[in-house]
Amino acid sequence: MANTLAGKVAVVAGGTRGAGRGIAVALGAEGATVYVTGRSSRSTGPSVMARAETIDETAELVTAAGGLGIAIRVDHSANDEVARLAERIREEQSGHLDILVNDIWGGESMTKWGTPFWEQSLEDGLALVRQAVDTHLITSWHLVPLMVTRRAGLVVEVTDGVDPGYRGSFFYDLAKAGVIRLAVAQAGDLKPFGITAVALTPGFLRSEEMLDHFGVTEANWRDGVATDPHFIASETPAYVGRAVAALAADPAVSRFTGQALSSWGLSEVYDFVDADGTRPHWGNYFAEHVLKTGQ
Repeated sequence: MANTLAGKVAVVAGGTRGAGRGIAVALGAEGATVYVTGRSSRSTGPSVMARAETIDETAELVTAAGGLGIAIRVDHSANDEVARLAERIREEQSGHLDILVNDIWGGESMTKWGTPFWEQSLEDGLALVRQAVDTHLITSWHLVPLMVTRRAGLVVEVTDGVDPGYRGSFFYDLAKAGVIRLAVAQAGDLKPFGITAVALTPGFLRSEEMLDHFGVTEANWRDGVATDPHFIASETPAYVGRAVAALAADPAVSRFTGQALSSWGLSEVYDFVDADGTRPHWGNYFAEHVLKTGQ
């Protein structure tokens, strides 16, 4: 551990599992204090997603990695709950916030593949957009002013994809493209205050839920290739986590403001690897094995 982020304070909104957990732990491994927020906690039970992971577990992993993890149960669609989060940071950190990661998602059950939008539930579609976009906006609205006061900081909007191509499901595409626009728009307003805002995508993420979906564990994840051959190019949440940690430690990070970045692209810029020592490159794999073959 290099402690490149010692003394830094971060919020990882949506840090219960997946990319959020990977990012929180990677920031902790560099010495940061990380507020881990989400709806699933030991005290209140799971969110509507009914997963076993909790923000408490993530916070403990942050501390074990070398940082300080602080779990706070927050529904980021609730304006008053996010306002209380901002107030708590003002009290506990004297308003000091260096890194904000917006990784709220939870739209898996509402995403429909292979069905045109007019045949999908409008209620579910609108709920997905609210869950995946409105939550990010509410969170930034309350927390970014802590950075503006100090005229420094990094905002990371976690999304899916870096290009304008259609993602295959109408409301999913609208949400993920919308998150990129949130980064672009925030970058525009925040540039005069020395604050960087970017969008960041992982590749094919080997999250807890994806491992369960394929009936494998991290130890035997390659067995999932029998179900989906593209799974061979997947990456762990640690990979995108290390991408965020590298951005947060870069004194010249402002050169990226307003851009849509990727874990695989930043691994080439900052020379980090995944948890298993490999360097997955979903961009190259997708171009060679998905776009060319159409499968």
